Amino acid sequence: MSKLAVVALGGNAFTVENEAGRYEDQARHAAVMAELIGGMLDDGWLLALVHGNGPQVGNLAIQQEDGADLVPAQPLFSLVAMTQGELGSLITLAVRNATGRTDVTGVLSHVVVDQDDAAFAAPSKPIGPFLTEQEAHRLATDRGWHIREDSGRGWRRIVASPRPVRITEVDAIRQLLRAGHVVVTGGGGGIPVVRGVGGEFECTDAVIDKDYVAAELAVAVGAQALVIVTAIDAVQLDFGTPRQRPIAQMELDEAECHLAQGQFPEGSMGPKIRASTYFLRHGGEVAVITTAALAARGLRCTDPDDSSAGTRLVHRRAATSSEGSTS
Repeated sequence: MSKLAVVALGGNAFTVENEAGRYEDQARHAAVMAELIGGMLDDGWLLALVHGNGPQVGNLAIQQEDGADLVPAQPLFSLVAMTQGELGSLITLAVRNATGRTDVTGVLSHVVVDQDDAAFAAPSKPIGPFLTEQEAHRLATDRGWHIREDSGRGWRRIVASPRPVRITEVDAIRQLLRAGHVVVTGGGGGIPVVRGVGGEFECTDAVIDKDYVAAELAVAVGAQALVIVTAIDAVQLDFGTPRQRPIAQMELDEAECHLAQGQFPEGSMGPKIRASTYFLRHGGEVAVITTAALAARGLRCTDPDDSSAGTRLVHRRAATSSEGSTS
């Protein structure tokens, strides 16, 4: 295989703020996303698409609990599976309709996590809608949810988000990619499973970060590129200060240094940078962090100073024309 990229799409790309999150809304956003994915396909990239599910799985949890007097509420891991199917269907059909391709395939995926991961004792991943403080505390009392204030925009439920260890369906995904399929997988970070006492797989309540799963998948299938789609054009240094500025390209060591200095908080850009550096440390060539609209351009760009094509993480910075030959 040549020119293989794994693309991580955020759940917020399909259920945006100030929208109800109806099926029609999500399908409309998926259609826009598919047109942009088509640009990467036109450039010759083989693609695996991973998506988040934070808004959707949280919304579904509220629906489950509200109807619990009529039918039993399902555990969180089942809701991850449901949203994996829901969004996987949306994305698969949208890409087929936008590109005319019939080789777009969704793969249900389970992701192994360590049952001793410290994340289980310290929930940190926000899911679902923003709530008022009163609503949040009522739900915390009634349902035993962990809640926290999120970025000054309201209160949200938080759940465990352990690191992925292995994607159990990776061999099938690899074979589909080799056959030229566009593969939609790892939805919602995958359905989390742990090894039981007898060695069998058991589902566990968690929502795995889709950026980490995308990086794990990219390494496992030997991808050259990892693309993390987010809401901003480029990563910012000194965010929220008068020195705030976009960065077009970071070397691997430079990115890890910025992480150590606290430039990228864990609740926002941190996981995206960590996923990117993990990918590069394990054989990847380039990671791009940008909006869907700029993703294809980011993969094409060779100018290390062009932040209008997103942020690219590389092993070594390319020389500019003033510094010598451009690679």
